[in-house]
Order: sequence, then structure tokens, then C-alpha cells
Amino acid sequence: MNLLQTLWQHRWANVAVAASVAALVGLLVALTMPRAPATASQALIILLLGLLVGLIAGVVMRSRWAMLVAPLATIIAIEIGRLGAAGPTVGALRLNEMYGILALLLGRGLYGLVGLLPMLIGASWGVLVARSLSDQAWRPTSWLGWLPTALAALFLIGLTVLIVQPASAQPVLAEDGRPAPGSIAELTTVRLGGQDQTIMVRGRSADAPVLLYLSGGPGQSDLPYTRIFFDGLAQDMVVVSWDQRGTGKSYAALGPTSKLTLEQAVSDTIELTEYLRERFDEEKIYLLGESWGSTLGVLAVQRRPDLYYAWIGSGQMVSQRETDRRLYHDVIALAESKGDDGLAAKMRSYGEPPYADIPYANAFVMGQYEALYKPYTPPQAYMDAGNAANIGPYGILAREYNFIERANVLRGLIDMFSLMYPQLQGIDFRQVVPRLDVPVYILDGEAELSARRDLVLEWHEQFQAPTKRIYGFADAGHSVVFEEFQPFRRIMLETILPETYPGWAG
Repeated sequence: MNLLQTLWQHRWANVAVAASVAALVGLLVALTMPRAPATASQALIILLLGLLVGLIAGVVMRSRWAMLVAPLATIIAIEIGRLGAAGPTVGALRLNEMYGILALLLGRGLYGLVGLLPMLIGASWGVLVARSLSDQAWRPTSWLGWLPTALAALFLIGLTVLIVQPASAQPVLAEDGRPAPGSIAELTTVRLGGQDQTIMVRGRSADAPVLLYLSGGPGQSDLPYTRIFFDGLAQDMVVVSWDQRGTGKSYAALGPTSKLTLEQAVSDTIELTEYLRERFDEEKIYLLGESWGSTLGVLAVQRRPDLYYAWIGSGQMVSQRETDRRLYHDVIALAESKGDDGLAAKMRSYGEPPYADIPYANAFVMGQYEALYKPYTPPQAYMDAGNAANIGPYGILAREYNFIERANVLRGLIDMFSLMYPQLQGIDFRQVVPRLDVPVYILDGEAELSARRDLVLEWHEQFQAPTKRIYGFADAGHSVVFEEFQPFRRIMLETILPETYPGWAG
């Protein structure tokens, strides 16, 4: 008490103490959790630390200036402590770009919600405690005076409930609408390459053939989409969806970024394959990749063909660099045909790919895709299933994610993409994959961007494989395996499994 009284009498001393405590905690968070909160447990820790730091600052300063000093000192310490951290959500601010504003909200904004708002509340409460200790009147004279305190408490309780609410895997249902007896439906963590990563496993029977799905991006989490569109397939196979390191539920595995390499991604894929073979007692499994996942999958199959019954490519990529180069010229041609000098100038300011300004240049070009696609009408079954799911943009409202993971779905798209995509620029399957030693099945969306599709058709003509088939779909674009999920199931059951799975009886 004597110490507090001394501090209260020396304004700059109490400011220095409050700022030092806040800065120390901020530095500790930056060094141990540079992307925090990346998990629910990290969010709870940050919430409690913020509340505690605020309380200390409020008591020490006995002034509402603590509500400025503590957060400001914390922010400065965090920014200094994580200098050099890679990725737009923790890197330099880009407030002149919509993509940069999104990165700000998902990174620093999320920390502000979980850590700084509780700190403000703690500081205001600390001031009340300090005034009580110094015998200053502070108690409200009516119930209205208690309202701000009550609302702050309700906010903290509500935020805590949101954070701790768990994710869940949806069961595989039988014909009667109840969970099928003996079925498997789980979200589980697997240690891959020294990092915990999440997979979702769904199947009517654990004895069925295993299909591992690799999502696109890099950085995309497709857990709810595979649950929705592969629900029928889960009656016949064990469908495994994987949030790769730095993605969705595995966002916390983004660091250290020195291990976020293409080589490590391939190794993780093979390690996960080995885990699934052992867990389900299968000699081999099936590998399906979408977009970036089709790049990763081909490289895994090329390295270890002995692990896979077949490769299935959807939105197949062949050369990211050549695709980007063609898209660059396609967008300029589009701008010139529309007389849009601003669009043409914007593209020319980036220069021909590979872009130095990844991911901002890529995000801008992606915004032009809709105008470049050939007109087509997606199947009604695809539209109906997607609309009925009510999972929000990028699936962020799906039950497969908890509160923090909903933000991580988008953070993974931004940070994982910015770190992995530059590493793909040297890949061209027309040169480096002349042969795959497993049966190959390509799902071809005929409305796909020509900058992608033309390369796929060219590569498909060139490479050798024990079996290779290509299935064209007039009403599909890039995400053909989802858009044509019903025909895909028929292809699996009527062609791929009979041709490749020993003893398949349907």
C-alpha cells in the first residue's frame, strides 16, 4: 500500500511502471506467440493477460490514462518483438489495398478484440480499485452507474464463451437420418514434420478404401466443402480432408516459416499417407488434389508411387508461372477490349509475372477471373447443396471450426499463400513430370480459364502413365470435383475403384 501511495504521488513513475509491465507482457507474447491468437488456448491466455495488465495499469496509475498507456505500450512491444515475422497479417501495413485492410483486421484486429479490449476493461476496473484503496468515492449512486461495468463483464463472458466453444465433425448418416452404426466422423490431430496438423475423417465403414483430399490455395481450408460434397462418397470410402500446415485448423503450424517449404509440404503429404495406411490397414490409398493440391499431389505421387492406387486431379495445375504469365496478358487484353485504361495501367505497373508484390498483385488478378471465365451454368445439385449448407464465405461459419479457427481460415489463405506461392514458380510439369507410375484420372472443367486448361490438355497429351483418363464437364470451371460431385462419385465407383482397387465389389 505504501508503494502504491508513493507511485500515485509521482505521476511519471506510475506511468513508467504501467508501461513497463504492459511492454514486458507484449514482448513475451510476440516472442512466444508471434501470430497470436492462433488457437483457442492462446486466445484465452491473451484475454487473461490483457485483463491482468489492464488491472495493474489502472491500479498503479489511478487514472483513466491507463486505458491509453497500457494498450499503446503493448502494441509497440509486440510490433518490435515480431519484427521480421513473415506474412501480410503480421507484416508491414498496406492500408491502400483492400487485401491489406483484410490482413490488418485478421491479424492485429483479432488481437485487439481478444487482448486489447479486455485490457481496456481491466484498466477501467483497476482505476476503480485504486480509488477504493485510496478512500476516494467511486461507487455509482444508481443502477445506471453500474451499467458500463455490467456490460463490460458480459462482453468478457461472451467472448470467453465464443472462444471455448468447440468445433465438431458432422456424423455420417444412414438412410434413416441417424448416425450410421460403425461409421467414423472425427476431427483429429496428426503430428507431421514435427508440427500438429488437423485432419477430418469421415466414412460409413473404416474398412472401405481411403481417399485423401488435398485442398487448394495454397492456404485454403476445405473441410466443410468435403463434408458437404463428398458426403455421398463417404458411404463408400473413408474420406480424409487435411488442413495443411499454416491453413485453417492448422494455422498455428505456420511457424517456423523456415519449414514452410514445398519440400516439407511433399514430405508432410507422404507422412500423412503412411499414417493413413497404417491406421486403416491399407496397402495404398487414393490421392485427390484440387488446384494447389493438384501440384502437391502430383509431386507426392511422383516421389512415392508405391503408396497410391491412383492420382485424381481437379482444377489441375501444370505451371503456376506460365499460367500467371498468360493471365497477365489475358487481363490486359480484357482491359483494352473494354477501353479500361486504368485496369491496363494497373496490370502493367505490376510487370509480367512472377510478381514481386505477392500476394497483393495475385489478389488483384484473381479479382478479374470472373470476367475471364467462359459462361457456364453450374449443376443445380451443386448450387442447392451449397446454399443449404449455410457455411458462409470460405466456409468460415461451418461447425468444423471454432471461433479463432474461423479467422484462421482467412489468415491461412493470406499468409500461407504469400509464403508458399513464390516457391512454385519453378515448377512446370511439362518438363519435370514426364511420367507418373500410377493410374491418372483428370477432371476437366471445360469452362476453366484457358490459361490453366490449355496447359493441362498439353501435359495430358505428353506424360506417360499405366492408365490415364480425362473427363470433360461443360458446366464446370476450376473447382470441378465439387461442382460435379455427383458424376465424380459415379466415376470413383464405376471406373476408378473397379480398375485399381484389389477385390473391389462395389
